[in-house]
Amino acid sequence: MKSRVLIALLAAVVLLPAFFFLRPSADKAQGPVVARVNGYLITRAEFEEGFAASAFAARADSPQARKEYLDTLISQKLILLDAQKRGVDKAPDFLKSVERFWAQSLLTAALGQKTMELRRGVAVSDEDVRRIYQNMVKDGATTKPLNEVFPQIKWQAEKQLEMQRLNGWAESLRRNAAIEVSGDMLKGVK
Repeated sequence: MKSRVLIALLAAVVLLPAFFFLRPSADKAQGPVVARVNGYLITRAEFEEGFAASAFAARADSPQARKEYLDTLISQKLILLDAQKRGVDKAPDFLKSVERFWAQSLLTAALGQKTMELRRGVAVSDEDVRRIYQNMVKDGATTKPLNEVFPQIKWQAEKQLEMQRLNGWAESLRRNAAIEVSGDMLKGVK
């Protein structure tokens, strides 16, 4: 029994971001309700989405795995409800960590999206690869024949071009922004 509680607690920590916002009543439910936990709802959509992404589904999609996942989900809800009741969700340290997590997640998503957008226009010609290869041979960076290193050189050149475009985009954001830096803030920085 102790190991079940420990597993539920560990799962709660791992899956916490997915279940951060709890729904208080049935009139706000979107779709069929799988379970009610102290008045809070677990909808079928929430259950199915969480189950599909869980280790329970990776093991096997069986009635037993679904029951174990639902038990874990109920434990998570109880822990979250208790944390809210105790005001953990309003503690300054917690709110700061949520803010940092949100900013980091948004930054990752924005950079990923922009990288994909910039990647569409990246094309390194075979002639460019040959020129890079010749410079590498001249500089002693390789002694391998071109046909052996061609794919690697092309990939590296494309990645370098992507990075240049990403840096150019970031610089254009900076050029078009109104930025003010307090000189006093930098005096003590070494």
